[in-house]
Amino acid sequence: MDSEMKLLNGKASRHFARYVSFNMLSMLGLSLYVLADTYFIANKVGSGGLTALNLVLPVYSLLNGLGLMLGMGGATRYSVYLGEGECKRGCAIFTKVFMIGVILGIAFTLGGVFFSDPLVRLLGAAEEIAPLAALYIRTILCFSLVFLLNNLFICFVRNDGAPQLSMAAMLTASISNIVLDYLLVYPLDMGMFGAALATGLSPVISLSVLSLHKIRGKNRLHIQKTPVRGREIGQVIAAGIPSFVTEFSAGVVMLIFNFALLRMSGNTAVAAYGIITNIALVCMALFNGIGQGIQPIVSVYYGAGRRESAANIYRYACVTALAFGLLFLAVGQLFPQQITAVFNGEDDPCLAEMAVRGIRFYFFAFLFMGFNIVTTSYFACVSQAKRAFVISLVRGIVAVVPVLCMLSLLFGMDGIWASMPVAEWLTALISIYFLICYKKEIRMGTLNI
Repeated sequence: MDSEMKLLNGKASRHFARYVSFNMLSMLGLSLYVLADTYFIANKVGSGGLTALNLVLPVYSLLNGLGLMLGMGGATRYSVYLGEGECKRGCAIFTKVFMIGVILGIAFTLGGVFFSDPLVRLLGAAEEIAPLAALYIRTILCFSLVFLLNNLFICFVRNDGAPQLSMAAMLTASISNIVLDYLLVYPLDMGMFGAALATGLSPVISLSVLSLHKIRGKNRLHIQKTPVRGREIGQVIAAGIPSFVTEFSAGVVMLIFNFALLRMSGNTAVAAYGIITNIALVCMALFNGIGQGIQPIVSVYYGAGRRESAANIYRYACVTALAFGLLFLAVGQLFPQQITAVFNGEDDPCLAEMAVRGIRFYFFAFLFMGFNIVTTSYFACVSQAKRAFVISLVRGIVAVVPVLCMLSLLFGMDGIWASMPVAEWLTALISIYFLICYKKEIRMGTLNI
């Protein structure tokens, strides 16, 4: 209970700065897994490798999304139970989530071994791209179990009073991934396989660092005999589904964009989008870091009945998200050529032109993206799972698909690039509406939980 008492008795702004900074660094480390692959593949394998990578990233998003759903959902329930003084029930949730993660990890590994070739065809890989894409995704999926367990333990260890260790694990893995990427892709000349292998080994390193939580004897996380109750699993999924939708929808959007760009301008357009979306994933990861950083604080406050303290943490998070959104937008408007040049190893002028124009449009999405992600996380923590789910679903798929179809028909490539900012803006309007309704329900005493 020591960590919960510190949260309840300490200064809220200090807790916010500590947890959010650690989680932003952790999520930055996670996002650099794929960004490192993008850089080394683009400069060693070329635009064909970059196209192949972007075509298979939706599968990685699905895997990562499931890990975050289990981790965030389970850790949220764990924190609520700790806030209520129910440590044994918290360990029971950890046990169940761990078991589900193991089962899913085995299933994804088998899928990668036996179905990689038909999968990449389904994702739109042309004949010259398919071998590269299949090699990458097969290798990644062979590490499915450690990807899932790493996401799970990152969340639980953080909520068990060790956010510094979670951050250290992610940053160590990220640095290791970059070093391994370089060694395997350049000196050892292993190409796409080397990049995928480096990414797969990174969560193994992260889990090794996280094991210190148990070795040091400070953990309260224990595997225990527990009955599997559908209601508790449902609560975990309900709390974690917004994280899943946020992550997986990024993959779905990527898939939709890929198909639209392939139809309109071919593989070069997909490669340009690969540059944009991988940078966007890093920015989104930082927003997710803010959202995940407030989760243990808001959950404990909520479990202890301190609703106003939870609301204050949410306000800090919104201001932080807006500040970073403005920073990302400014960088995109001022330095699009320099950003593109980093990933354009072949100095392809067509690729450069498409990517620069895309960055100028696409980066306006960051003005609203952080607010939407933080609001989703807040609603999930205060038992407003339905509202969190709706916001995640709207910003992930519901708004993007019709907006993309309409704007691409009206404005061509510019419409495709502009569809994400418009979708995030529409989602922000819904988020604001839900917040107004939530505050009104609290004021009138009609809040449904």
